[in-house]
Amino acid sequence: MTFSTLMTHVQPEAEARPRLDFAVGLAERFGARLIGLGAEMIPPLAFDNGFYPVDAEWVIAMRESIEDQLEVSRDLFHRQAARLPEGDALWVCGVESPTSALTVASRAADLIVLGGAGRRHPNAYRDASPAELAMRAGRPVLVAPPTAPALSAKTIVLAWKDTREARRALTDALPFFERAETVVVLEVYDRDGEEDAKVRTEDVVAALRRRGVPAEAKVTPHGHGPLSVCILDEARARGADLVVLGCYGHTRLGEWVFGGVTRDILAQDEVHLLLSH
Repeated sequence: MTFSTLMTHVQPEAEARPRLDFAVGLAERFGARLIGLGAEMIPPLAFDNGFYPVDAEWVIAMRESIEDQLEVSRDLFHRQAARLPEGDALWVCGVESPTSALTVASRAADLIVLGGAGRRHPNAYRDASPAELAMRAGRPVLVAPPTAPALSAKTIVLAWKDTREARRALTDALPFFERAETVVVLEVYDRDGEEDAKVRTEDVVAALRRRGVPAEAKVTPHGHGPLSVCILDEARARGADLVVLGCYGHTRLGEWVFGGVTRDILAQDEVHLLLSH
């Protein structure tokens, strides 16, 4: 299996440029088309004294500023993607919410590449949310930390939980799995669940091996810390630079109130993440 079309959010800031270079390199690796999308939204109008809207000149100035930024992003995209074969780099843009724009445009892509931890404080009018996009787009989202080393994906950790989201993540990550040297199917179990966890992970390993994927099972008990720490510890121990997981297995409200693996693991900038929902 392979990815035929990738899509990435292109932004003009210097800290976002490694992500674009990464996306171009990934398109080369898979022989894929790359869609670069520029999007930024005018913030909601402010009000003066609670009654009078801000002068229309402010709106015009904001739109012109955004359009200038989009032009910078477009030029950057065309320079970076020039090394792709002719016709394999497509630019689209709009003055709208980045997450919404990417969600709509994702119908043409197999994989969305975004930036992760390390970026400035997220701004919903300028930045796309990886977790929200994975929830809304119906496409896997590859989160590339700006300070992480280049992705080799030779060793990959599949964070397994017997849920729909994890099964979807397994399928979405097959193009990476089929090129890997080792795929570790990891389940973190609670209390007396070791034997059941072994059965589940061995089932997954057997299915992957039938595809020619060099997979192995690993189960480990859940200690006192966050589940995300167990997953990242295993990735470090194995030298894995890609973790695959199904995101938000609970309701978004539950994740917000109680925390969760998705939110915690997105806060790190050590490894690349592939999120599916």
